[in-house]
Amino acid sequence: MSDGTRGTDLLTRFADLVVRVGVNVQPGQGVVINADLAQAEIARAVVEQAYVAGAGWVEVLWTDGPVRRSELTHATTETLSEDRPWALQRTREWVEAGIAAITLTGTPDPHLFAGIEAAKLTAVRKGESAARRQAAMTNQWRWTVVAAPSAGWARQVYGEPDLERLWAAVGQAMRLDEADPVAAWRERAATLAARAAALDALKISELTYSGDGTDLTVGLIPGCRWTGGSVTDGAGITSMPNIPTEEVFTSPDRRRADGVLRVTRPVVIAGQLVEGLRLTFAGGRITEVSADSGADVARAELDTDEGSRSLGEVALVDRESRIAQANTVFHNTLFDENAGCHVAWGQSFPFAIEGGVGLSADERYAAGLNTASVHTDVVVGGEGLTVTGRTPEGDVTILADDEWVLS
Repeated sequence: MSDGTRGTDLLTRFADLVVRVGVNVQPGQGVVINADLAQAEIARAVVEQAYVAGAGWVEVLWTDGPVRRSELTHATTETLSEDRPWALQRTREWVEAGIAAITLTGTPDPHLFAGIEAAKLTAVRKGESAARRQAAMTNQWRWTVVAAPSAGWARQVYGEPDLERLWAAVGQAMRLDEADPVAAWRERAATLAARAAALDALKISELTYSGDGTDLTVGLIPGCRWTGGSVTDGAGITSMPNIPTEEVFTSPDRRRADGVLRVTRPVVIAGQLVEGLRLTFAGGRITEVSADSGADVARAELDTDEGSRSLGEVALVDRESRIAQANTVFHNTLFDENAGCHVAWGQSFPFAIEGGVGLSADERYAAGLNTASVHTDVVVGGEGLTVTGRTPEGDVTILADDEWVLS
């Protein structure tokens, strides 16, 4: 076994799934991969499978953790927040070219940014962030985010660099243990799409999350659309923005959220682990923040801009999800958010309302969709959680004790 992988067959399955289901690479299409140098072997496998799928060209944009730490240590917060014209132009050209974008995440060194001030960690180049989010959330390009196992990530999960064990857990969560992972994910996507359709039919006006330390009611936009599994772009090609995904989700009314929420899983914000997070909402905004650790990082991100303290997503996940069944705290938001119901502060999804993609930013905002430079998911689900929806015919239970009960 080479460092960074569990075996050639599993790595090939991983890469094939990312390419064929994640971004669904089409013949002649350009592909951009974002990866850390610590993920080099996995990135190479994804490059190979992209070409096998018929990609016209593939480019890897390498990052490096120690280089990033040097930047955060020595650059000013102002410099870290300044847009770069060439980066904005590059994004525009990628959108025009219809590229597929793949991002490998994970934490090769979970303590790399220790000691860096929160304001620097959460600094955002707002124009660049907005351009990427606009392209992604209006389906102007197909994109996917997938976590790449590493020894550093394994150490964070298990207390030791047991990469074999982490690959086994990731393989289970990503259905790489199935005879045909691609077919398995297409089947799961169909199940999630059916759940989304059932929620649409209910015409839910608000959701209430109730559980240990949580009593939160969130208003929905009339006629909002629920999404689950795959998304479809303007050309009718499906893709899966996150692998794994076990959720059905929509964007709520940014003006309507009241109550308290206890985050049930750690969340990584700007490379820092935040544990025991607790939030208070009033009038659609997060008004109070506390945590067992990392509260300063959470507060710094919530102060990024006006929209960062309002919600951009509500999502439903039941205990039958592969991530929940793995019974592992992955310390990776992509995985942990799919272990249970969650919400996200920050940017909304334009496609969550009828005709939303074609509306201007001001029109979306007026309709109740949120606008922000960030989008951070936090998990509220777990044992004892109940979710109810208010409908024109009365209240309906969707999940009871973390189990999907809506028929």
